[in-house]
Amino acid sequence: MKIAVVILNWNGKELLEKFLPSVITNSPEATIYVADNASTDDSIAFVKNRYPEIQIIRNHENGGYAKGYNDALKQVDADIFVLLNSDVEVTKNWIHPILSAFEENPDMAAAQPKILDFNKKDTFEYAGAAGGFIDKYAFPYCRGRIFDTLEKDVGQYDDNAQIFWASGACLFIRSKDFWEVNGFDEDYFAHQEEIDLCWRLNARGRKVYCIGASKVYHVGGGTLNSTSPQKAFLNYRNSLFNLYKNRKNQIFGTLLVRLILDGVSGIFYLLKGKPAFTWQIIRSHFSFYLNLPGMSKKRKNEASGHVYFNVQNIPYQYFIKKTRYFNDL
Repeated sequence: MKIAVVILNWNGKELLEKFLPSVITNSPEATIYVADNASTDDSIAFVKNRYPEIQIIRNHENGGYAKGYNDALKQVDADIFVLLNSDVEVTKNWIHPILSAFEENPDMAAAQPKILDFNKKDTFEYAGAAGGFIDKYAFPYCRGRIFDTLEKDVGQYDDNAQIFWASGACLFIRSKDFWEVNGFDEDYFAHQEEIDLCWRLNARGRKVYCIGASKVYHVGGGTLNSTSPQKAFLNYRNSLFNLYKNRKNQIFGTLLVRLILDGVSGIFYLLKGKPAFTWQIIRSHFSFYLNLPGMSKKRKNEASGHVYFNVQNIPYQYFIKKTRYFNDL
C-alpha cells in the first residue's frame, strides 16, 4: 500500500527544524509531504532548502486543521494517509505495525499509535494517549488519560485495541474511507474534528484501532497550548457539534444535560480565578446556537443510532467517584 505522511504547517519553522529529522529517518516506507496553511514565516523556504525530497503542498488560506487537510489531501495519491502534527517525534518502526494491521483487517478504517509525552516520555500525552472514547454527553477521554490525569506507560496498552476515535495528532486513515465520509467538517476549524470523523466511520460499520506496537512522542499545544482560552472555546463548541450532529436518539434531553455540565465547568473556572475560560464556554454556546441551522442539515444526513459510548457520564466517574484510570472504569 502507498503511504503518505502529511504534516500540516502554519508558521512552524522551529517545529519542523526539530521534528522533521525523525520523520525522514524513520519513515522509509512513506512519501512525506508538508502541507502549508498560508504561512507568513520562512518555514517552506527552510523545507525546500534543507529537505528537497519532501513534497510541498501550498494551501491558499489558513483554514485550520479541518480545511487545511481537506484541501491538501486532494493533492495526495496514497492508499493510507498519515496525518501527523508538526510537533511529533516518531520512532523507529512506527509505521510498519499499523500498516500490517490495515493489511490484516479490511474492516479497519483508521488507527493511531500510542502517543506519549515528548517532555515526559514514560507518560501518555493528553491528545489521544492510547486511543479515544466519548461518554453519552460527548466528553472525550482516552486509554491512559481521563481529563487531566495522565497514566504512565507500563505496557498496559500494548495490545491492538478497538477504540472510538483516533487522535488527529497522529491519525492513520485509508484514503478511501476518508473521502467516503467527505473528510473533515470544515466548520470545526480545529479540535475534535477527528472525533466527528471517527463517529461517522463507526456509524458506517468501519473500525478504529490503537496499535500498541507503534509509538510516537507529542509535545502538544504546538499551535494553541492548553492555557489558551481560544482552545477552550473550540473544544467546548466542537464537542457540542459532535453530539448534535451525530446522536440520533434522545438528543434534546442529552444536549440539555451537556449544556448544564458545561455551566458547572464555567463556575469551576470562575472559582479557580480563570474568568477568561468561563467566558469562552459562554461564547462556545452562542457559537453553537448560531451554527444550529447548518448543523441541523448535516444532522439529517449523519445522525445515527449507533451506540457510541461505554461510559455514560465520565465527569461523574472522575469528579464524584474519583476514578482516575481507564481500566478502573
